[in-house]
Amino acid sequence: MTLHVWWLFLVAVVVLCGTPGPNMLHVMTRSVRFGLRRSLAAMAGCLVALVIVLCASALGLSAVMMASPWLFGVLRYVGVAYLLYLGIRAWRGRDAPLDVGSGTIGAYGSSAQLFRGGFAIGISNPKLLLFAAAFLPQFVDRSQPQGPQFAILITTFAMVEAVWYAIYATGGAKLVAYLDRPAAMRAFNRVTGALFIGFGVALLGVRV
Repeated sequence: MTLHVWWLFLVAVVVLCGTPGPNMLHVMTRSVRFGLRRSLAAMAGCLVALVIVLCASALGLSAVMMASPWLFGVLRYVGVAYLLYLGIRAWRGRDAPLDVGSGTIGAYGSSAQLFRGGFAIGISNPKLLLFAAAFLPQFVDRSQPQGPQFAILITTFAMVEAVWYAIYATGGAKLVAYLDRPAAMRAFNRVTGALFIGFGVALLGVRV
């Protein structure tokens, strides 16, 4: 892949990973409840689950690319439509305070329990598999070996995700207080929605 395509992927992933979802909210609540150091186990569980799902998605996409290049091209446009859908839904999102949940792990959960809890949250998110299948194809050059490209994409995705885990865990309490205000949540929804839509439109012009 070209450096231009990788930079576009990096910018998109930085925004997409930073959007509050099950993994981010779980990491944030574990940090608030157990402290930053102990929440590292929860982060590891979420990250391992993420990499497994991304690798499974990459294997499936590689099979599609080999079996039907035409179908893979269709999948790219489906992915763009999915990004536009996410953008519209985020833009129209409610202004209600962010619900970070209460969690299910006891006050004295071990590192193993925290890891399993993070893994369960990550692996049970069906939207991640759909997102990975719709998003990754946008940046794969079918004329080049797919394995190295998927390795670069997945590694980049995982590293950005880990950085966001650290940000959410470190500033968990402050983020909760900020996103608990309807006006702030409204602005956050508008910005996130605009970015999703912008990426969807931009990816229409990417030829890989």
